[in-house]
Amino acid sequence: MLLMGNESSGWAALPEFNRSEAEDGRSGAGPEAVVVPVVFGLIFVVGVVGNSLVMVVIGRVSPTNIFILNLSVADLLFLLFCVPFHATIYSLPEWVFGGFLCKFGHFFSSASMLVSIFTLVAMSADRYIAVVRSGKSPCVRSRRNALAGVCIIWMLSLLCSVPVAQHQVLTSHPSAPNSTFCWEQWSGASRPLYRVTFLLIGFLLPLLTVTVLIHTVCFSFQVLFHLHKKMKNMSKKSERSKRKTAQTVLLVVTAFTICWMPHHIIAMWVEFGTFPLNNASFAFRIVSHVFSYGNSCINPVLYAFLSENFRKACRQVFTCHFLYPPPPGKVVRFRMENFSSTHSTTNI
Repeated sequence: MLLMGNESSGWAALPEFNRSEAEDGRSGAGPEAVVVPVVFGLIFVVGVVGNSLVMVVIGRVSPTNIFILNLSVADLLFLLFCVPFHATIYSLPEWVFGGFLCKFGHFFSSASMLVSIFTLVAMSADRYIAVVRSGKSPCVRSRRNALAGVCIIWMLSLLCSVPVAQHQVLTSHPSAPNSTFCWEQWSGASRPLYRVTFLLIGFLLPLLTVTVLIHTVCFSFQVLFHLHKKMKNMSKKSERSKRKTAQTVLLVVTAFTICWMPHHIIAMWVEFGTFPLNNASFAFRIVSHVFSYGNSCINPVLYAFLSENFRKACRQVFTCHFLYPPPPGKVVRFRMENFSSTHSTTNI
């Protein structure tokens, strides 16, 4: 979600690049008018290709893979419906896409972020049940429950993002009467309250939950390792698969935290401090946008880095399916349960 300045600061509430052009009457654009759309374009291409590949090569529809698919779907929709339009605010002097896309773009940007973090919580809970509460795993970790969880995640995310759509409007300013801007209009204390609530529900509390779950899973791995070692009946392949899966979830959560933290820092700074309007703060806002948008393309890169099966499945897509049909029995599928370098089909 693109951040504006404080409502109380009036004209400063518009993005600095628009504000400067309107005040100084300059028609020329700075280097960000070219650099930022190019960077967003790279994010768009990498993200669309990567998330599409995840959806194509993913294997059996297990509960964990349902969450992986949901994460990829949310990132892909965000890339398709938000990034292309938001990239133009750095190259165009005004918003040219009308009122609906003004509301929908910011609304879906917030919703997709919530879908991502709630899905990461669900993935962490899935790992917790699979490792720590393995006795209850067969009845709890079912495809039906996973699909129900995905539906709840989307409903909560869309519902929590409704105020964003309600308060995004098209407006102009006396200094730029012929220009139209897409920005927020709130009244009273509703915006600070929403900002704090959004930060808690959509960032801090989910990350705290994930941290506790992953820490418990890692501790259980250590206990199980020593126990199985003494009993000499530990399956190395199963142990490696479980550990690799937990590591992947941890890396995906870490990437989400790093990518979205600048966004929330600016949001709180704008709301409860005095956010400066200068070149340094403008660069910081660009970096926050690049990081938050880049999160939508980073997960497939992590999968490719960690999973040999994912890399092999991708090579099959590019070679077999486009050049010649795959031979029978040679199809490799990417599965979240199996991040080892082998082709085993060990289940959790």
